[in-house]
Amino acid sequence: MRPPGDIRAELEAKATELGFDAFGVTGAVLSEEVSARLRDFVAKGRHGTMEWMETRLHHRESPQGLWPEARSAIMLGVNYGPKDDPRLLLDAPEYGNISVYARGKDYHDLVKKRLKAFARWIVETYDCELKVFVDTAPVPEKPLASAAGLGWQGKHTNMVSPRFGSWLFLGAIYTDMNLPEDTPHRDQCGSCRACIDACPTNAFPAPYQIDARRCISYLTIEHKGPIDEVYRRALGNRIYGCDDCLAACPWNKFAKTSHEAAFHARVELGAPALADLVVLDDATFREVFSGSPIKRIGRDRFVRNVLYAIGNTGDREHLPAVNNLCHDATDVVRDAAGWAKAQLEGEA
Repeated sequence: MRPPGDIRAELEAKATELGFDAFGVTGAVLSEEVSARLRDFVAKGRHGTMEWMETRLHHRESPQGLWPEARSAIMLGVNYGPKDDPRLLLDAPEYGNISVYARGKDYHDLVKKRLKAFARWIVETYDCELKVFVDTAPVPEKPLASAAGLGWQGKHTNMVSPRFGSWLFLGAIYTDMNLPEDTPHRDQCGSCRACIDACPTNAFPAPYQIDARRCISYLTIEHKGPIDEVYRRALGNRIYGCDDCLAACPWNKFAKTSHEAAFHARVELGAPALADLVVLDDATFREVFSGSPIKRIGRDRFVRNVLYAIGNTGDREHLPAVNNLCHDATDVVRDAAGWAKAQLEGEA
């Protein structure tokens, strides 16, 4: 039997060899503070229509809540740092602004493939049991990553890495091995509130708290119906997600552009023209966004977002396309088209 410390060192070396940029280990039980914060988030309804947050709450509170045999959580990160500040496009209203993580290929595919390769090696080497996760199960990735020393949860509730700023994809491996735990990273936000002040919809009721119902990422991705009119102007040209709070973090001065070509912005998604996106039918939408995380929200929700952005341009040249969609087969598109039409015609 190898000493646990040696096993941990071997795991980190293999993770680096496979292309992971960050590695850490923590125990399979999280603090009561983490559980209490999650329960409070759900009790206040701040999860919006994400029902799975409530129905699988007990699974998300700690690794052992999901898998009682878990003893350690191996936390891994992959840098997806953008080349430029993602907010630059916000000053170009004729183009759609897409969250950095969705401008390239679907990170789930790349990270999960890498995690599975790592998991196979671990099982073959140490004859243990494990489970692999990448944003597809009720796993508290951010609290675990903080406990494992990858960084800390900032005031925007997202991870902040001293090496990569705001730009880390997280993956987790639960194992029945007892591994030495890393020291949790201390919070280094200090008195800064750049992320909170950057939010266009005031989605942070207080530091370290978020109300998803006001968050543009939630509204444009998870929310299925019409977006409340009070937020439509604030969307600007954000048509899929929002990076404002992430990009505002001063720790991004240490961020590095991702070395993964798959995460670099596809040419057609770096600055897509709204006029091209609003005319997509279902088949063309699926073709354009094949291999992209955007594909999962479907054509109707995506065109809904594009119509809100068009309504915010003030450019009446979009009216023919908008008028066509006022007769779309789906309610959510017709509603968004009607709003955009009213904005462009000055009838709001």
